[in-house]
Amino acid sequence: MADRQSLDEVVRFTSDLIRIDTTNRGGGDCRERPAAEYAAEQLAGAGLEPTLLERTEGRTNVVARIEGTDPSADALLVHGHLDVVPAEAADWSVHPFSGEIRDGVVWGRGAVDMKNMDAMILAVVRAWAREGVRPRRDLVIAFTADEEASAEDGSGFLVEEHPGLFEGCTEGISESGAFTFHDGSGREIYPLAAGERGTGWLKLTARGRAGHGSKVNRANAVTRLAAAVARIGDHAWPLRLTPTVGAALTELAALYGIEADLDDVDGLLAKLGPAAQLVEATVRNSANPTMLDAGYKVNVIPGEAVAYVDGRYLPGTEDEFRATLDRLTGPDVDWEFHHREVALQAPVDSPTYAGMRAAVEEFAPEGHVVPYCMSGGTDAKQFSRLGVTGYGFSPLKLPEGFDHQALFHGVDERVPVEALHFGVRVLDRFLRTA
Repeated sequence: MADRQSLDEVVRFTSDLIRIDTTNRGGGDCRERPAAEYAAEQLAGAGLEPTLLERTEGRTNVVARIEGTDPSADALLVHGHLDVVPAEAADWSVHPFSGEIRDGVVWGRGAVDMKNMDAMILAVVRAWAREGVRPRRDLVIAFTADEEASAEDGSGFLVEEHPGLFEGCTEGISESGAFTFHDGSGREIYPLAAGERGTGWLKLTARGRAGHGSKVNRANAVTRLAAAVARIGDHAWPLRLTPTVGAALTELAALYGIEADLDDVDGLLAKLGPAAQLVEATVRNSANPTMLDAGYKVNVIPGEAVAYVDGRYLPGTEDEFRATLDRLTGPDVDWEFHHREVALQAPVDSPTYAGMRAAVEEFAPEGHVVPYCMSGGTDAKQFSRLGVTGYGFSPLKLPEGFDHQALFHGVDERVPVEALHFGVRVLDRFLRTA
């Protein structure tokens, strides 16, 4: 059982890590090393021997292994990232890198994505050192750089250059699962992530004939690009139901006492009310235009125009996704993957999933645990190249009105102290017997 010191430490560690500004602006503009050194110091204080690894100076990762009691058991990877997305201080109620603790809440960028989970891991490991606890299976603890961009300096680098550190790991846990979702009718739902849509960030390039803005131009690159972007934005993607999402819909239907009609998913979603938010983004692929870049003067038609699109695709649908983009972009616009990562799916009938469910139910007996698929992605994509099956499990018990998903990358990101305490207790319970 997590001790009093671990409950105090998880709050302090979360606050301390938030105060270390690890903003990842993309393009290599980030420095995680101070946070990595902080994490390594806490691991060393628990008797572990952390290794600090860099592909690029300042872009630091930390890896340590805890030896289990059963040498025949497969190892479990427990990982969290150290970088955070940018935050504009003027938009916040408190400074985003203050780590302020106010009215029982820890404020700041990274409070839910995902320095809270980093802090939980550190608090549990240190509590075990005080108690003399060893897990059943080896645990590999990894804190990574660059998750909020390409992961090239983080998990991608570790997988490519240091795979031996993860020897024996067959499963892993990380962010975005086991948080409280309030459905507005008094029910508390705890979604456990057992899948991720694939990442297909696209660069669209239209080429045409440059010329004077006052002249007729039937080969206008901006017009061609705009038409393609509009087609992509307006496209209605067809339903594609994966096993994970099918299981989520089945369990949610049972919870609400309605028929799980998987032949009419849209009708079923309409009956689920607010709980439909947990699955509605993962019953289809998606492609959302996000950036446009063209021209340099109002009276000059440029010869090239560029757009970027955030595409996501479900397991088993990448070929369909590609073919659809070929059709939507048309003959006058080329597209390529600006960044691509695989879609993931994990079994919901595994002993590991059952162990996570049991740990949540022990400390939230009033809660209802259901599987779900993440609409976005995590470092689990990179670690999957080593044969690691990834789950999203960073437990938090949140009060009603606390919109966990809206706080990801949002303004006034924060986490209640009691939610952190719950997370430490649940994570400790799960990892002891995983």
